Amino acid sequence: MSAADADRPVTAPAAGPAPDGAAGPAPDGAERPSPTVDRAQYGLAAVLAVVGVWTVVDSAGLGPGFADQVVQPAAFGYVIGSALVVLAVLLAVATARGDRAEGEAGEDVDLDQGTDWRTLTGLAGVLAATVALLDLLGWAIVGALLFAGAATVLGNRHWVRNLLIGAVMSVGSWYGFYVGLGIPIPAGVLDGVL
Repeated sequence: MSAADADRPVTAPAAGPAPDGAAGPAPDGAERPSPTVDRAQYGLAAVLAVVGVWTVVDSAGLGPGFADQVVQPAAFGYVIGSALVVLAVLLAVATARGDRAEGEAGEDVDLDQGTDWRTLTGLAGVLAATVALLDLLGWAIVGALLFAGAATVLGNRHWVRNLLIGAVMSVGSWYGFYVGLGIPIPAGVLDGVL
């Protein structure tokens, strides 16, 4: 070894960069953190799979619909349940590959603000009144009160307009369910009028 060689600094061979997400030394010599497993995504995939399988199995027990129906009611359960299972598998595979959900950046929410208990309590009261009064007053009246009450609690001060919009929506939905779909919903005090 010559004197010139002794003056040169000794360098270690350059290590190639580790693949993304892999543990090991980074090019700058720092240790890379090992990738974290997103258990929440695996949990969601498991829930989707269970609900999908249950939907398919439960659909097998549905009886035949009307004689003139081409598509029987069980077909909808088979399609929806199978789609849920496929989505569960795709989510599990994407999670295993390291895909992670990103937080929503577009919402204009101030996370430093506390809960608005007054608004939350008001909405809970409107919902409780709806449940309590539905059989007595019927959907046409209670639906209008639900819309008007929720809009007012959320800050709209046009009470008359809120009631008119709520009445149109509730009466329209009552006729849509009762006449259009044949699903009886409570008419309450307006029984015989609607």
